[in-house]
Amino acid sequence: METPLDLLKKYWSHNQFRPFQEEIICSVMDGNDTLALLPTGGGKSVCFQIPALMRPGLCLVVSPLIALMKDQVENLKARGIKALAVHSGMTSREVDIALDNAVYGNYKFLYLSPERLRTNMFRTRAKNMNISLLAIDEAHCISQWGYDFRPDYLLIAEVRQMLGNNIPVIALTATATPTVADDIIDKLSLQNPRFIKGGFERENLSYVVRQTEDKFGSLLKIVKGVQGCGIVYVRERKKAEEIAGFLVSQGISAASYHAGFSARERESRQDEWLAGKSQVIVATNAFGMGIDKPDVRFVCHFDIPESLEAYYQEAGRAGRDGNRSFAVLMWNNHDILRVRQIIRMTYPDPDFITSLYQKLCKHYQIAYGEGSGYVSRFNLKEFSQKYKMHAPSVFYAIKYLESEDILELTEELDIPSRITFIVNRDELYKVQLSSTSLDSFIKSLLRLYQGLFSDYVSIDEEYIARATRNSLPAVRSLLQRLSAMGIINYHSGTSSPLIIFNVDREKEGIFRISSTKYAQRKEAFTERIEGVISFAKEEDKCRSGILMEYFGQQHWRECGICDICIENKKQGNFQDYEQRLERKIIELLLESPRSLDDFEILSEDYTGAWKEILRDLIDRGGATLNGNIVSITNKAH
Repeated sequence: METPLDLLKKYWSHNQFRPFQEEIICSVMDGNDTLALLPTGGGKSVCFQIPALMRPGLCLVVSPLIALMKDQVENLKARGIKALAVHSGMTSREVDIALDNAVYGNYKFLYLSPERLRTNMFRTRAKNMNISLLAIDEAHCISQWGYDFRPDYLLIAEVRQMLGNNIPVIALTATATPTVADDIIDKLSLQNPRFIKGGFERENLSYVVRQTEDKFGSLLKIVKGVQGCGIVYVRERKKAEEIAGFLVSQGISAASYHAGFSARERESRQDEWLAGKSQVIVATNAFGMGIDKPDVRFVCHFDIPESLEAYYQEAGRAGRDGNRSFAVLMWNNHDILRVRQIIRMTYPDPDFITSLYQKLCKHYQIAYGEGSGYVSRFNLKEFSQKYKMHAPSVFYAIKYLESEDILELTEELDIPSRITFIVNRDELYKVQLSSTSLDSFIKSLLRLYQGLFSDYVSIDEEYIARATRNSLPAVRSLLQRLSAMGIINYHSGTSSPLIIFNVDREKEGIFRISSTKYAQRKEAFTERIEGVISFAKEEDKCRSGILMEYFGQQHWRECGICDICIENKKQGNFQDYEQRLERKIIELLLESPRSLDDFEILSEDYTGAWKEILRDLIDRGGATLNGNIVSITNKAH
């Protein structure tokens, strides 16, 4: 029988496990309910994928992000492992086929978005699935005290009871405070769980916080001073494009990334960055989930994040190869005012939320007592303009209704066009005989795509147009014609969020927002915001230690490499600090000449002392300055 290590080598080509992975896998293999808390980059997916491969039957994986779900399914398929996914971007027919495959198709993994847990289609089929393991990814989403609460996660305990309590459960997350961890165990009804928690220290990651009015200048110093690639996180799409443009104007290869780009464009920009063609990617938080690029040398937060959980997760994408890397957070007093304004924006007045709900029902012509299960595309800008409402307020009101499990707004989906033939081959042959143009087009479809008679197949109209030497409008016209003739089912691709109503519409005056829950959630959100502000303003305590304490790690030692530790070292023995810093500068110059912009980052000195030391070294003849480039001389030895 193959061991976990055998499977790791066979499918992932790794010769050893990362810390805590093997312990978690063994816990699951022993049949224990397990809560695994591993930092970003700790390899959480392997912790349930290997036990699933070792157990007969199907692993049911609940995951909140469709993009991440698709990515993991494709990665498993690329390794020769049968996996499929069911999420809100699929038609009823596609879901039906996928669930049938999960029952009869000898698949090892079924990835499911949490809202699918409530559907009769899933629950009916689940009873016939040979489920051997239930894996909950991003498990902090089940806790309303966490930073990314998803009410559909509360259905998991109910589904587990339906499947039978003998099926082990593994819940995984990178960011859970002790309160959230306790809530995960409670809400999932984990039975005598093993709680395996990796350490939150990142010995190679230097946390740096800079108070600056000139963020563009500070960012440029970081990018030029750190040799290697990086990620810059911003809050707004427009700012992502503005900063990327600025970096390009300074001779740096950079690209922006956000949900406003098409799936193809996002994939292209991501692939170029992964391949090293772009040094810097400037992104909203839509970027980074599921990406395992080991050599990211810096992550810079241009805007203050909304929680330490989000900050830790995003910062943790730097230095996964174990080499020295930097997590830089920039802020100024204006940022503090803005991030506190987010509290008011994120929690609109309850009366506004109630009014918005009725307008949504009116917009989609949902009658009183109806609407549960209704799904439609949603255009935030058009809706807000139609009802003369502030678009951000509309968005956050919808997100609050989502937290109450009243409706759901999915992430922006890029759903490709897809077709399936709904006639048999004999009937299709008659159609081909009746029309030369249709005959040629049908033959091309059958040549370009496999499985069109048995399932929906994703297609690319532009690719078909090139292959058939037609225009794109002509291809779409032919597909629509075949659909109108009842020969194929054709679903044109879309790129928009979906809104899903989970409950029937209540009459005005009956539908209300719970003031108690509203107050509790707003208070918890405010505490998270203030936690980040406090972290940014801290002047005495090790930044790594602050993060470890936040996540419940009581025993820790100062990292020695964050900006505060370095400042404390300087204050403790400045003369010794200066001597060590001078040796560090000389070592850097012995490697190669350096620009002045290099020193602050490469010397790991954020106190400014390096400027005086370098000036003194040049005055003594130990180094020379030519323009902006510093070189070592023989006198320095």
